[in-house]
Amino acid sequence: MPVIGIDLGGTKLAAAVFNNNGTILNRNTAPLEGRKGGDVGKLIISEVNLLLSSHEDVSSIGICIPGIFYATTGCVWAPNIPEWENYPLLDEVQQSIRAKNIRISIDSDRACYILGETWQGSAKGCTDAVFLAIGTGIGAGILCDGRIIRGHGDIAGALGWMGLQRPFREVYKSCGCFEYNASGEGMVKVAHEMLKKEKEYTGPLGDKDPDSITTRDIFAAYEKQDCIASFVIDEAIAYWGMAVANIVSTFNPEKIILGGGVFGPATQFIDRITEEARKWAQPISMKQASIEVSSLGGDAGLVGAGRLALMMTE
Repeated sequence: MPVIGIDLGGTKLAAAVFNNNGTILNRNTAPLEGRKGGDVGKLIISEVNLLLSSHEDVSSIGICIPGIFYATTGCVWAPNIPEWENYPLLDEVQQSIRAKNIRISIDSDRACYILGETWQGSAKGCTDAVFLAIGTGIGAGILCDGRIIRGHGDIAGALGWMGLQRPFREVYKSCGCFEYNASGEGMVKVAHEMLKKEKEYTGPLGDKDPDSITTRDIFAAYEKQDCIASFVIDEAIAYWGMAVANIVSTFNPEKIILGGGVFGPATQFIDRITEEARKWAQPISMKQASIEVSSLGGDAGLVGAGRLALMMTE
């Protein structure tokens, strides 16, 4: 029987019907357009009901959310969606969809990323794998012995708070050391700091309004051998490598999948990241691990939501 996967992002929602083999039978996308609170919930319900109108035999629904799902309450916290600090998403969807006998499962985006990759992506068939998502922020989906690690409070995988540098700086309080220095937003922050220090700098980043600089600009400047962009990216590669090493040493995974918006353009540095990781990691575990880039790209969360739904039917 088919299942529905819902991937809620910060700016759009993707929804799809999957068969048991992972083939997408139908797919829709809808922009959030500034929606908040209950209006985002209504959008999810609307998209689910739209798919149900053409696939009445759907057995279950998986929903991927950009934050934390609290399994004990059915509520979610999503920092990029206003008024979703403790939003009762599970109850709302259960009460509002047209088919009342359909089972619903919700999980974090990082958990769905690794479910997607082990079902249809670069970690297909693995029982021990980690998806390191590096985009606006940083998080990790961790699969151990075939089960998602969620932690005592459903917050496991918040790797942005990994401490990879001393001394502690006050700026780390909002997002963590790793995320501050090596996420997409973090790379922009580091570039801002460098631009303030380098008064004589005349490179391509200096021609832009500092508040408008993006990671895309940093990677473009790197291709021109710009000194600030090179520093920012070299620092990020070091952080990514150390994080990979810590994951390898802690979890002994078969594969670590690098994904998120920064990979992408950072795919070209996979060999350098692996080389850096080898310096820090437990050597036997490092030899057993494969470091790869996501093959699902932006669909990792959607495919993972489909897998989340399918798991309820097995």
